[in-house]
Amino acid sequence: MPPDPLRLVADVVSRSGEAALALAGRERVRLAVTGLSRAGKTVFLTSLVANLVAAGQGRRTLPGLAAADGRLRAVRTIPPGVEATPRFDAEAHLAALAADPPHWPARTEDLSTLSLALTLRRSGFYGQVLPDREVTLDLLDYPGEWLLDLPMFGQGFAEWSDETLARLRRGVRASSAAEFLAFVNALPATAPAEDSLARRGHALYRRFLLTARDELGLRFLQPGRFLNPGPGGDAPLLWFFPMPEAMRASPLGELMARRHGAYLRDQRDRFLDPVFRRFDRQVVLVDVLGALHAGREAFEDTAEALAAISATLRYGRGWLDLLTGGGIARVAFAATKADHVPEVSRDSLASLLSDLVDAPRRRAEIGGAAVTVHPVAAIRCTQEATATHEGRPSPAVRGILLEGGRWATVDPGLVPARLPPESFWNAAYFEMPVFRPPGLEAQGRGGVPHLGLDPLLQALLGDAL
Repeated sequence: MPPDPLRLVADVVSRSGEAALALAGRERVRLAVTGLSRAGKTVFLTSLVANLVAAGQGRRTLPGLAAADGRLRAVRTIPPGVEATPRFDAEAHLAALAADPPHWPARTEDLSTLSLALTLRRSGFYGQVLPDREVTLDLLDYPGEWLLDLPMFGQGFAEWSDETLARLRRGVRASSAAEFLAFVNALPATAPAEDSLARRGHALYRRFLLTARDELGLRFLQPGRFLNPGPGGDAPLLWFFPMPEAMRASPLGELMARRHGAYLRDQRDRFLDPVFRRFDRQVVLVDVLGALHAGREAFEDTAEALAAISATLRYGRGWLDLLTGGGIARVAFAATKADHVPEVSRDSLASLLSDLVDAPRRRAEIGGAAVTVHPVAAIRCTQEATATHEGRPSPAVRGILLEGGRWATVDPGLVPARLPPESFWNAAYFEMPVFRPPGLEAQGRGGVPHLGLDPLLQALLGDAL
């Protein structure tokens, strides 16, 4: 959709003000933590906040970050002002991790933001004569399901319906979607705009989406608020579903098209504009292991979803981007839960992620963004171990299982360094266990143990720090 001219002017004015502040040593960096559902965004943000705050107090929680050489004087969370967007509750998430026994933070149910003020001593000679710099780091959290709404903004109801129904008829989706497909195919060409029909179709379609996410491990599922409606709950705005071409001219089809359009307008106002219009750094979290262990279709579905999302974003920093704050200058793709595989497999995990995100990675590079790929565990909850496989020692990991609270040694098996061949998918399904997070100091004041967070932050923020 073309930009609103009035909003464009407002962006230019805002950006000009920020440029003046930057010259005075007060800069702003916006980091969007993106990823599909269950990729670990909330945990990542909680760890990032805890470790930056601890590093600002002199703790060596992020030794690979350039600012950790003593120039990072302090890090504090900026108190909320009068903004309408909810605040990311890092304190509550850290309290969950510091509980006895520790437990993982609750899943994200709404958009939230948090800003950190980083006080940095200037490097070299300027550090002796000029005052400290202050960099404001804006962070964003939101339900991962909503990310898949981005490709919908470039589609009308007819195009979205055709693509969605074609996807529902393929592979593992077909059996789970059978009841919904039978319902929609039986609708008459003159189906009335009755609320009972709309609610029935919506309920069947939503049931399929939940099954596809929770049981099949699929991620290319739209609309996102059907899976996670947010604080607004199940409003009439959501009571629509994809329809075949033959039924779209009916009164029911026209109602579905109106609700589809209203949904996109609402998501633009509540989600797209506040989140994706002005950030300039992006980390894309991908649960590569979860997709790999869910099977070939789930793995390929993850790749398709990431490519579709990437196609909606603007990369690089042209003259208009510098004026308005649009465009993404740096992108880091991160394979999460890297602590679930032994050290010898982590390079393969990063290489596999690079193949998985080949299309979005190339698009970002062509657009002029600096792109890196990392294996990361925002909160490390395992240690290196050795298992016995067919009578021989094999690298493994060891941790406390969330359910039952007992120690377990896990051999996750081979992590392919490239997209797996057909033979790989013939192996038995392996379900990755859920480990308990490690115990922390009270409120996480000493930071959070992690794997690879500091080189990732250096790639994303090093130039600004």
